[in-house]
Amino acid sequence: MSDAPRVIAIDGPAGSGKSTVARAVSERTGLPYLDTGAMYRSVAFSALRAGVDPDDAELVANLAAGMELQMGTDGTVTVDGADATIEIRGPEVTRAVSIVAAIPAVRSEMRSRQRAWATERGGGVMEGRDIGTVVFPDAVLKVYLDAKPEVRAARRSKEVEDLSYETVASDLARRDALDQGREDSPLREADDAFVIDTSDLTVEQIVDTILEALG
Repeated sequence: MSDAPRVIAIDGPAGSGKSTVARAVSERTGLPYLDTGAMYRSVAFSALRAGVDPDDAELVANLAAGMELQMGTDGTVTVDGADATIEIRGPEVTRAVSIVAAIPAVRSEMRSRQRAWATERGGGVMEGRDIGTVVFPDAVLKVYLDAKPEVRAARRSKEVEDLSYETVASDLARRDALDQGREDSPLREADDAFVIDTSDLTVEQIVDTILEALG
């Protein structure tokens, strides 16, 4: 269909470079950028803020369905009128996000919002964990970024200065297990994804490779 949104799907685990690369691809292509992981983080933030146990699937799903979420083009995130840009990246939300993201009803709600976002804009550079496999299986290009576990942990520990490398590495391993092991839309490479190991590449090299694949 000629009016289908033009989506570049960038998936991969935490610390693989998705956000940095996706923003750069967005700048180079002119397509809008969406961090779908921030949407799941916003659900976790909303649950914690309301005193809801992240494991309570029904209550969390209800929160997700009724949540007012605004994703700013400048990276700001507003949840039910509150600026959550910084707090959704905090350790509490980071610990809860994979639990929340494993709830089928939450994933269904977020997928609907992600598809609506892309349709309204005619496409975009969308990064997450199931964009190429589930949300947009017909994306014009599917990219799966990965990196060695120690490289990913080192990158994340630089971003979260108040946590040790060992703590970050342990959290990443736990998140990988949860994301890859969940029944609904587990983290995996799409069959036709362009896989890039970002361990020893610069952002510019990764972006050049993606744009070359895009043609």
